[in-house]
Amino acid sequence: MIPVLCILAFAVVGLILLVLVKPTCRIPLIGASMSVYWIPPLLGAVALLAFGLLHPQELASGLTASGDVNPLKILTLFLSMTLLSVFLDEAKFFGYLASAILRRAGKNQKIFFLYLFLTVSVLTIFTSNDIIVLTFTPFLCYFSKKAKIDPLPYFICEFAAANTFSMALMIGNPTNIYLSASAGVTFGEYLSRMWLPTLLAGAGVFGMLLLLFHKRLSVPMLQEISAPSEDGGEGKIREKALLVIGLVHLGLCIVSLAISSYLPLPMWLLCLAFAVSLVVSVLIYHAVRRRSPRILLRSFARLPYDIVPFVLSMFVLVLGLDKYGVTEMIRGALEGEGTVIRYGVTSFLASNALNNIPMSVLFSPVVGGIADAAVRTDALYATVIGSNLGAFFTPIGALAGIMWSAMLKKYGIRLTFTQFIRYGAMIAIPSLLLALLGLMIL
Repeated sequence: MIPVLCILAFAVVGLILLVLVKPTCRIPLIGASMSVYWIPPLLGAVALLAFGLLHPQELASGLTASGDVNPLKILTLFLSMTLLSVFLDEAKFFGYLASAILRRAGKNQKIFFLYLFLTVSVLTIFTSNDIIVLTFTPFLCYFSKKAKIDPLPYFICEFAAANTFSMALMIGNPTNIYLSASAGVTFGEYLSRMWLPTLLAGAGVFGMLLLLFHKRLSVPMLQEISAPSEDGGEGKIREKALLVIGLVHLGLCIVSLAISSYLPLPMWLLCLAFAVSLVVSVLIYHAVRRRSPRILLRSFARLPYDIVPFVLSMFVLVLGLDKYGVTEMIRGALEGEGTVIRYGVTSFLASNALNNIPMSVLFSPVVGGIADAAVRTDALYATVIGSNLGAFFTPIGALAGIMWSAMLKKYGIRLTFTQFIRYGAMIAIPSLLLALLGLMIL
């Protein structure tokens, strides 16, 4: 057990150091940057196999398991859904929609703030928190400079709303997908338990945001918001047919997931089928038009491929922990009354010690080993809540937080580590308690 824990400690400490100091590395040969945070977990996984702490047969058995806990199926589901969302973003859907809605605010900052919160929240529910954050950040940079307003309240609003309403559906966050898919939860079952916690947490987030930024938002804008140029983040919808193709595929995919318990295909295969259908449809469209499928190529280029070695490496490490009884020890430590509070708070804190994706991979067998079905269900959804809301407690809570912070620096927006924690704690902790209360009510 001790060697496995030492290897895990190396992987986690290395992960956090790279995330904080150098999350990406530029490759001169191709002139592009590559994420490197996944290297320590990969080295840890290799060490487990090299030292004989985990046998290749055990790894092969885990990767080829026929159940829902198979990480390859979970990654397929996640990447397929991400492709559908990224394609819509490349088609300028999110930027165009955001601009059309937010321009209605005029010079009133509070109205603009409310519209931003609602827009980010609704779009996140049906797509992905990461996609929305990465899309809206340059958009807000343009508007804050154009309208001469303090951008910080809007960036905090954007990030907090995206990582709160990502709880609503199981497709909103990679952690939701991993935890719910590994537990065999259906799309409808997930929604039936998570709609109230999401609404209560969302109300808590918005209330705290208003308390924190009330004075800053009372100042009128010096200039009314106008449509940004293409460089400003809105862009122009030049291929309406491609937009329709993307919207139809995403909409049908979500509907299919909602009724997946009545269909003969598992959720990961449904998502893959719609992703393949999207690719084929777009290729046919461009073949008829005799054009290069640039939007599709850019969509594939933007997929988070680095999550594949990251999740697989963490899966290998968790196999080692499970083999030597560590996950059973964690489960035992969390036994007792108040399952929702125990798992919700622990997963929330663990997300900020490990990062929310490794935490979810670790907690999956912990939750899955609970004998009582009702207790297991409560623990599962409490862990989902902790994995989402932990994302805006500290920058370590989610990889999206690190990428978001780096993007702010790129645009000259100052948000220090201390500021992140101060705002994050004041928003995330009340919202966590409200979400857990909502889960206990249901």
